[in-house]
Amino acid sequence: MNQAKHAGHYRIGDLNVTRMGYGAMQLSGPHVFGPPKDRQQAIAVLRAALDMGVDHIDTSDFYGPHITNQIIRDALHPYRDDLTIVTKIGARRGADASWQSAMSPAELESAVYDNLRNLGLEVMDVVNLRLMFDVAGPAEGDLEESLTALAELKRKGLVRHIGLSNATVKQIAQAKTITDIVCVQNQYNLAHRDDDALVAQLASEGIAYVPFFPLGGFSPLQSSTLERVAAECGATPLQTALAWLLQRSPNILLIPGTSSVAHLQQNIAAAAMKLSPEAVAALDGIGPPA
Repeated sequence: MNQAKHAGHYRIGDLNVTRMGYGAMQLSGPHVFGPPKDRQQAIAVLRAALDMGVDHIDTSDFYGPHITNQIIRDALHPYRDDLTIVTKIGARRGADASWQSAMSPAELESAVYDNLRNLGLEVMDVVNLRLMFDVAGPAEGDLEESLTALAELKRKGLVRHIGLSNATVKQIAQAKTITDIVCVQNQYNLAHRDDDALVAQLASEGIAYVPFFPLGGFSPLQSSTLERVAAECGATPLQTALAWLLQRSPNILLIPGTSSVAHLQQNIAAAAMKLSPEAVAALDGIGPPA
């Protein structure tokens, strides 16, 4: 069906991907911990995503932990040649489902091997270093030791490309002095626009920007303006929010997640939407830039 390809393509390093991808976080259990309620449904969602043209899956071995990557392997291995799998390392899960920092060189190396084993891969396409100086959000901190260790894993051939997640402008600048950065994955959506200037900066450098929580995360976007524009477009509010992101900048790649095939179809349908200048202007007013 190739519906995702309506969004066009962009590059992550030397990897050409459709701009509408899929985020696998919701394939694990509640609070991204433990197994899903229906494993076969999770497998069906992954296979449907590829059938609809998705060729870019975002995951992590700390989803579950391990469970999401194992589901991806069971659903899709052996992988299609055109499928790009992106993972994140730098965090671990406590027994109580808490999120904890795991950014030491030894922890990062172990995490890369865990991802390779659970996904059934010999090399990771892209590994994002999730910065965990503050679990709640971006916070300044020196990443030289952690990123140097990840760059060494790239030199050894275990990782093709490196990105950052939950990063500040200062940290991105530091990272570029250590290794090539092909993508940045930060929180960004209609109502959370702290990275407006960063999106433009990265676009000028040919670096992909991948918003996490593109629909608001655990608290879905709610706005009377969004509802009005969506109604005028004949779409759902969340479809309209995704379409706004795709039109916001050509270097934005989307990874909305879902455990439902029906919801997946709605998300991917947003790739074909074209918002009028008036609609974009109205939506821009929901979350003015910082």
